Amino acid sequence: MTVTIERRYCGPPESGNGGYVAGLLAGRVQPTSTRPAVTVRLSSPPPLERPLTVGGYGALVLLQDRTTTIATACPAAALDGTFPEAVDLETARAAQAGFPGLVSHPFPSCFVCGTDRPAPDGLGIYPGPLSDGSGRFAASWTPTESSVPHLWGALDCPGGWSSGLDERPMVLGTMTLQTLAVLPPVGAPTVVVAAPRGTQGRKFHCASALYAVDGRLLARAEATWLAIDPTTVRPRDG
Repeated sequence: MTVTIERRYCGPPESGNGGYVAGLLAGRVQPTSTRPAVTVRLSSPPPLERPLTVGGYGALVLLQDRTTTIATACPAAALDGTFPEAVDLETARAAQAGFPGLVSHPFPSCFVCGTDRPAPDGLGIYPGPLSDGSGRFAASWTPTESSVPHLWGALDCPGGWSSGLDERPMVLGTMTLQTLAVLPPVGAPTVVVAAPRGTQGRKFHCASALYAVDGRLLARAEATWLAIDPTTVRPRDG
């Protein structure tokens, strides 16, 4: 089968948003009772507006552009580490005033967090630092579509901003997400909280969590972002 990533779902201008594309592939993975999460590894910038092939080898699902592998996805063990704690909706909305992307954004066209893409054109998620010194970033998100790709996107970019996306351009490398409840419905406000988890060379690790306004944990994720030269983030010829 084939899928096409529409231009509106870009991250960098010429390639797909990492979280959205990861969710597009993750939705085709079947988690199990012993491996209830899904891991997606992006290995090449996802091309826009051209058919990509989705195939599988056992539990592994692949996204390919002719001879180029774009991403792979497979079931993963449960995420049982420490994740950013919830904040209330008012606190999350207040944090958005400090969104670093308002001053410096490497990809203002990003479907999830781009300053050129407010909701409903994009997800309009603008995470800013909390004032409690915890290092956490928070934002509100009211879904305009209840889908797996939108959920992955919502938990993707906040982690990058908590890791200093305004200080160095980065793109998503690997993301593991575990859903703990039904997808948040359209029009229901939620809170996303993210925090950094350390650095290894050009790799930046982070965690994020999505909460209902009553504090229920809906989904959690951990990711690795890679520092890059933004001028080189372009799809291969395939």
